Amino acid sequence: WGVLDYAVRPQGLSFELWDVLTQLSFTTLVAFLIFKWKPFYQILTCIGLLLLTEFLYRFTDVNGFDQPFTDQVNFGNYVDLLLMNKINSGGWVAINCIPTAVHTIAGALVGKLLLQSSIRLLRSIFMWGMITLFLGYGLDLAGITPIIKRIATSSFVLSSLGWCLLALGLSYWWIDIRNHHRNLSFFTIVGMNSLFIYIFIEIVASRWFNEYINALVTGLMGFIQAPALITNLTASLCLFALEWGMCYFLYRKKIFFKI
Repeated sequence: WGVLDYAVRPQGLSFELWDVLTQLSFTTLVAFLIFKWKPFYQILTCIGLLLLTEFLYRFTDVNGFDQPFTDQVNFGNYVDLLLMNKINSGGWVAINCIPTAVHTIAGALVGKLLLQSSIRLLRSIFMWGMITLFLGYGLDLAGITPIIKRIATSSFVLSSLGWCLLALGLSYWWIDIRNHHRNLSFFTIVGMNSLFIYIFIEIVASRWFNEYINALVTGLMGFIQAPALITNLTASLCLFALEWGMCYFLYRKKIFFKI
């Protein structure tokens, strides 16, 4: 799916490895291969992946691609030329899959912790969230490694992981510890099919569905001469309702897109 997502372009067929699903295919494999390792060794693997990323960007010294954190002239761009014979104009690089494997490994580790369901678990989540957040922003503020999402610098991986862990910890505390289980179906319906949402938005919605619905609603609102703000809000709400409705249909039919 990751390759097929952008395989068809107006100018013809295209081979690209920048899609999130392509990244996940690699990071999930890495997480799977070390899934049964002790947490200590999985954490060491994460550290190794981040250090490898730092080394590749800083010390490979490829002529013309020796600026670690400069768009279009970094090591990630060089690898893209080797793999796809082109560079992404937006600055995304395929080897993001190396550092972002840390996110997937961390997700697997936290998933195991969630099976324990204890206050100690909550403390661990918040502790690691604060540690990774501190390290990520520390690297950036110290001028060592800037936070750059599009090349997934180590500081970005750590800081974003920190926010994710803190958000998860807060949700776990509110829902599981404080037992606030009511009125969650609205969010569960979407969360159970996050992969479907991504694939649908990337392949269908962004290419014709959103534009079609927006044109339809704009035309209908034009009959009553609604202000632009009201028209745009109505179009957005209609799109959200339709796309949430698709998730609701899949949820009722027990159809879930999973890796």
